[in-house]
Amino acid sequence: MIEHFHRIKRLPPYVFAEVNRLKGEARARGADIIDLGMGNPDLPTPQHIVDKLVETVGKPRTNRYSASKGIPGLRRAQAAYYERRFGVKLNPETQIVATLGSKEGFANMAQAITAPGDVIIVPNPTYPIHEFGFLISGASVRHIPASTGDDYLRAVERACRHTIPKPIAMVLSYPSNPTAMVADLDFYKAAVDLAKKLDIIILSDVAYAEIYYDGDPPPSVLQVPGAIDVAVEFTSLSKTYSMPGWRMGFAVGNERLINALARVKSYLDYGAFTPIQVAAAAALNGPQDCIDEVRQTYKRRRDVLVESFARAGWDIPPPPATMFAWAPIPEKFRSLGSVEFSKLMIEKADVAVSPGLGFGEYGEGYVRIALVENEHRIRQAARNLKKFLAQSPETLHNVIPIPQKASR
Repeated sequence: MIEHFHRIKRLPPYVFAEVNRLKGEARARGADIIDLGMGNPDLPTPQHIVDKLVETVGKPRTNRYSASKGIPGLRRAQAAYYERRFGVKLNPETQIVATLGSKEGFANMAQAITAPGDVIIVPNPTYPIHEFGFLISGASVRHIPASTGDDYLRAVERACRHTIPKPIAMVLSYPSNPTAMVADLDFYKAAVDLAKKLDIIILSDVAYAEIYYDGDPPPSVLQVPGAIDVAVEFTSLSKTYSMPGWRMGFAVGNERLINALARVKSYLDYGAFTPIQVAAAAALNGPQDCIDEVRQTYKRRRDVLVESFARAGWDIPPPPATMFAWAPIPEKFRSLGSVEFSKLMIEKADVAVSPGLGFGEYGEGYVRIALVENEHRIRQAARNLKKFLAQSPETLHNVIPIPQKASR
C-alpha cells in the first residue's frame, strides 16, 4: 500500500482538530460548552421553504436523477435574484450553474480551470476552500494579506509581475469569512480593470452578501461594466435562508468559465435532490422578509456579543457584516497563539471559538467567534469569560507554557 498519496500530502494538519477534540471531551464529561466556533447556523429554515420541499417530495418522479447544472426553474430564479438585488442580467442557460453549496462550486471550479503548477492569488486569512480547493487540484497558491484597499490590488499586481509562472486568477471574498471585511463598488471597479490589464480571472465569493448590518448592501463584482468578461461569482443559500445542510449554492458569470465548471460537474454529480432545488427556487422567488429577520437576529447577537464581552474585559470590533466577529486575542494571552488560546477557552471558560491560524498564517493573533448561539447563551459566555480573564497566566500555569529563562 502506498504510504503517502500525492494530494493528501499537500494538505496540512487540520488546525481545528485539536480544539474539536477538546470540545468533544469536555462535553463527554458533562461540561456545558457554548459553541461559538463552527459557523453552523442555528436558525430554522423559513416555513414556506420547508413546505415546498415537503410538497415536492410527494410528487411522482422527483426521486429520480436531477440535473448537475441545476433544474431550469432554479437557474431562472437565481437570474431573477441577481437582477433584483444587483441590477445584473444573467442568461440562466449559459451563465448560471447550481452547486452543492458555494464550497463545492469553488472546489470544482479549481478542478476545471487549473493545471498542476498554475498559481492562484489568495487573500490571507480567508475561508479554507479558497486555498485548499486549488492545492487539491495541483495548483500553487500565492498569499496576499487580506484587505479591501488599493494595497491589496497593488500586491496582486506585484505578484503577477514577479511570480513564475504568472498567476492565472485572484480570489476576492467580501464580506469576508473570517475577517468580516467588506468591499465597495469602487474596489471592484479597480479589481476588474486590473484583472483585464493582467489577463487574469476573478473568482468572487459573496456567500454573506445578505448578512450585513451597517451601511449599504454589499455589491457584486458583476455590477462593474465588463466584469462578466473576467469574473465568476459564488453565492450560497446557507446563511441567507438558514439552509446550511441543504447544500445549495450557485456559480454565475463568465460563460466560458461557467461552461467549464458545468462540464466538470457533469462527470461528478447529478446535482442536488430535485425537491431541494424546487424549494431553493421557492426561497429565491418567495417572500424575502425572512432575510430581514435573519439579518436582524444576527445583528442583535452581534451587539450583545460586543457589549457583554467588553464588560467582561475583551474588546471586540463590531463586524459590519457576516455572522462572525474577528477578535484579537486579549493582550496577556497573545503570546500563546490562537490554537492554544482556543484550547484554553474550552478548558477554563467552557466557550469554543475558532483559532485564527486555521484561516491562514496571517490569521494568527485572532480568533473567529460565530454568532450561532442565542443572546442568553452569548451573555453566559461573557460571564464565563469574565471569570477566566480575571485569572492571571500564572494561575493557569498547568495549561499555559511558562517561558523558561535561558541558561547561561
